[in-house]
Amino acid sequence: MRHLATLLLAIALAIPLAGVAFAADSARITVTGEGRVDAAPDMATITLGVTSQGTTAATAMAANSAQLAQVLANLKAAGIADRDLQTTGLALNPNWQSDDNGSNPQIVGYVASNLLTVRVRALAGLGAALDAAVKDGANTVDGLSFGLADPEPVLDEARKRAVADATHRALLLTEAAGVSLGAVAAISEGGGSFAPAPMFGKAAGMTAEAVPVARGEVSLSASVTMVWEIGQ
Repeated sequence: MRHLATLLLAIALAIPLAGVAFAADSARITVTGEGRVDAAPDMATITLGVTSQGTTAATAMAANSAQLAQVLANLKAAGIADRDLQTTGLALNPNWQSDDNGSNPQIVGYVASNLLTVRVRALAGLGAALDAAVKDGANTVDGLSFGLADPEPVLDEARKRAVADATHRALLLTEAAGVSLGAVAAISEGGGSFAPAPMFGKAAGMTAEAVPVARGEVSLSASVTMVWEIGQ
């Protein structure tokens, strides 16, 4: 009986000690790192529009279709492929007009509009493509953005920089706390982002007659969250 009591006492004393050791072994540090890479763009996307008016819905739409057909022909002549031309918006609305008192609105005609998204893969021809678009039809330019045809290599470099940033922060924190950084326990990637980084100047390859456009740079960023074990 005495031996049994001694054994039970030893087990009771060992349990809390084991709990403390487990808690120490499971101590971890979690750090989020950011990485960004700036790169010269190699393509552009233009959103332009054709707006036409007519006394009837049919005449407004017919005029719009004729203008858009001319825009498409000019863009193709400027070297834009069919796969890089896409209609992204089409609208037909009445044109309301009120009297001098702002009352008695009446339909005095119709307005047809068409939005076209154009991808320019050769940036040297961007100014010429803009000229071609507005020469005989497009009367609005709603947006111009730059990008990368293949962003993955740049994004991979941003991921590497994010891991390096997280590791640097983790080492700094553990050193300041007087502990050591152990093995990596987990890594998770956050959402990346894409943003322009303006760099003013005339785009290379633009002629004096072409629309001057500053292509600048684009920035791709990545975020990673890493978890390390903490050594003693």
